[in-house]
Amino acid sequence: MVRVLLLGGTAEARELAGAFAAAGFEVVESVAGRTRQARGGSASLVGGFGGVDGLAQYLRTAGVGAVVDATHPFAARMTGNAAQACALTGVPLLRFARTGWRTHPDASDWVWVGDHSQAAVAAGRAGGRVLLTVGRQPLPAYRELTDVVARVAEWQGDPVPQGWLIVEARGPFTLAGELALLGREQVAVLVSKDSGGALTAAKLDAARELGVRVIMVRRPAAPDGVPEVGSTADAVAWLAGLG
Repeated sequence: MVRVLLLGGTAEARELAGAFAAAGFEVVESVAGRTRQARGGSASLVGGFGGVDGLAQYLRTAGVGAVVDATHPFAARMTGNAAQACALTGVPLLRFARTGWRTHPDASDWVWVGDHSQAAVAAGRAGGRVLLTVGRQPLPAYRELTDVVARVAEWQGDPVPQGWLIVEARGPFTLAGELALLGREQVAVLVSKDSGGALTAAKLDAARELGVRVIMVRRPAAPDGVPEVGSTADAVAWLAGLG
């Protein structure tokens, strides 16, 4: 039986874990554990491996036959570490990535930027109240903005900047709910990152309906040479093809 290390922390990873087990693979799921939900979940491993060398050592000692990286599309450090560790150990690696929002009907009307610093500048130039839906970790890049609603899955007690409102909420989000939030808070600019998926896409439709400007942070580039799939069936087929 092939032992699969599944780098998770996403809804897709939970689906993959079930599908891999049903197909006869031994699954070890690992999550970073940055939120209470992740720490209290069903993952086998919680916390980091100690960088590239630590992950490579784990792959060798745990008898891992394949790695599937189903971390968040913006978890660039973990994705990079996985690519390097698998290259060092010769363990096959697959990247699972949900479809991004570049194909959204309104994507050509958005302001696309390369990172959060650029997004902060663009939001400041746009003017008006800003809704940040970029997660908690990138928020320091936006500290110069003074009229902000920041929606995060979990706030961990950090000081709230003056002029900011913190909203704790976890998807999926509905169109009605997003329209209510944007309208109630008089949001003029929505800042998001190209996470993709359906669970948080309603905000984009709500922005169109209300005429809210959208600033979108592009995904980091994927590691060279790592195969990538976007469906559970394709991921199972890849594992089966390893023989």
